[in-house]
Amino acid sequence: MRDVVRTMARLSGWLERTDRTAAELTPPVVREFLVLRRERCASESVARRGLGPLLRFLRGVGTVPDDNEVDSVGLVAIVLVRYRAWLVGERCLAAETVRCYCCQAKKFLGWLPDPLAESLSRLDTGMVTAFVMDQATVAGSVWSAKALVTALRSLLRFLHVDGVIPGPLVGAVPAVAGWRLAGLPRGVDRERVAAVLAGPDACTAAGLRDRAVLTVLARLGLRGAEAAGLALADVNWRAGEITVRGKGSRVERVPLPVEVGEALAAYLTAGRPSCSCPALFVTARAPYHALSGTAVRAIMGRACKNANLPRFGAHRLRHSLATDVLRAGAGLIEVGQLLRHRSQLSTTVYAKVDHTALRALARPWPLPAPEGGQS
Repeated sequence: MRDVVRTMARLSGWLERTDRTAAELTPPVVREFLVLRRERCASESVARRGLGPLLRFLRGVGTVPDDNEVDSVGLVAIVLVRYRAWLVGERCLAAETVRCYCCQAKKFLGWLPDPLAESLSRLDTGMVTAFVMDQATVAGSVWSAKALVTALRSLLRFLHVDGVIPGPLVGAVPAVAGWRLAGLPRGVDRERVAAVLAGPDACTAAGLRDRAVLTVLARLGLRGAEAAGLALADVNWRAGEITVRGKGSRVERVPLPVEVGEALAAYLTAGRPSCSCPALFVTARAPYHALSGTAVRAIMGRACKNANLPRFGAHRLRHSLATDVLRAGAGLIEVGQLLRHRSQLSTTVYAKVDHTALRALARPWPLPAPEGGQS
């Protein structure tokens, strides 16, 4: 605490002497301050350790731009900050969507040749198509490529509305070939799910939290961001329900199973630190704040490693739950309600894994004709 307060005082004095404000604390400015502290202080690690909590707090209240949304190049930083404000103020997108769009926008702006202002002024369809073709080879999957082109279309709309580029170029972004419902839901068998749930060490506070997070994912079918976004007030213990804020700003109530309730109760009574943060799942070390979607993915990775399993994402637990419920005799309508799908079309992909129902549709395999007989 003493290090943080001292660093805050030194940073405040340095900003005043250099005629800067907190809103200008971009990564280059922070590095400039750390270089100065290194010259005057033998231990730079102390300055970094004290500066981290302060910057996280300032980013949380929107005073300092996020690291993911700024760049060492001044124009890139300005464009990304204005783009983020447009996504939040004009498009009213969720925080995770804004983060993903800004990451893809930073990739595109960094790909353009210097100087950036000149590249944007002469941006044309050929450059847009060349970027997509270049990035498609390293996207890794069809869904990653789809996310890239969706974010790029959004950025191009903003650049045209903001007057940065002369004309609309959204139509120049090529579509990604990917057919809906073409694949199979990649679930995990029950033994592996049980191994993942048993992975965290329940003797530690972090282990109790990780087990509660994994239990919510595996038994309720929540997405990673939905689990991270749960608040203490969302758990209605008397009614046995949890309020989930899902995609598209939808708010729905789901039942609270006994296993999930026990895992949450164990974490809240013996693992969750006493803090003012309203989030249900918080960090294990101070300063306490809500978990992010990235933190949930890290929890999944640690659990897979502890269970000696190949790493897989939280969405695989969601697929596993739907597959198990379907094989237990539930219909697609019930599966869609469990997963909170807005459209039944999203649920129909699970019909491919219902082998019991599909057997009635399979035609018998023709037997070979006997020798000498007619086929």
